[in-house]
Amino acid sequence: MTESKRFIILDRDGVLNVEKGYLCDPEEVELMPGVATALKRLEELGVGRIVVTNQSGIARGYLDKNGLRAVHDRLLELLREDGASLDAIYFCPHGPDDGCDCRKPETGSVETASIRFGFDPQQAFVIGDRGSDIELGHRVGATTFLTTQGHGRQTLKEDPQVKPSYVVDGLPDAVRIIEGFYR
Repeated sequence: MTESKRFIILDRDGVLNVEKGYLCDPEEVELMPGVATALKRLEELGVGRIVVTNQSGIARGYLDKNGLRAVHDRLLELLREDGASLDAIYFCPHGPDDGCDCRKPETGSVETASIRFGFDPQQAFVIGDRGSDIELGHRVGATTFLTTQGHGRQTLKEDPQVKPSYVVDGLPDAVRIIEGFYR
């Protein structure tokens, strides 16, 4: 049996772009330092790159799906300008109490992505800045990275139950560790 391509499952806010609360304005999208270079390196390594993000701002009425699409289009445009890309973006539009299977730490979005792209979630890498990101990674059996950017420092301080495989300063640091899996 051939080994499937590995994927990194990225949170959006605080990992790819600067955390700004409920990001509603495409003009406010600002890439985190080194993100485009890190994504390009992942692509060179043959690692798929998908985003799984909770976007309860839709359920809360801060923006609609078209507004979110505009934010994501701007994110992709900024990445493209720096020669980087993503394979897909999955988002949960529901609120925390809606009981859906797509809101992290639930695994619905990862299951959908793994079917679409044919990867084994247990061979994936998950990076985020919240406990829900790390819990998602644990639930699918992935290697987890908690970034200290975004809400990461607060997560480490306030939630001792969060047990990532690695704590990193950002996506570039995670990619340096991931490169070791390919040596």
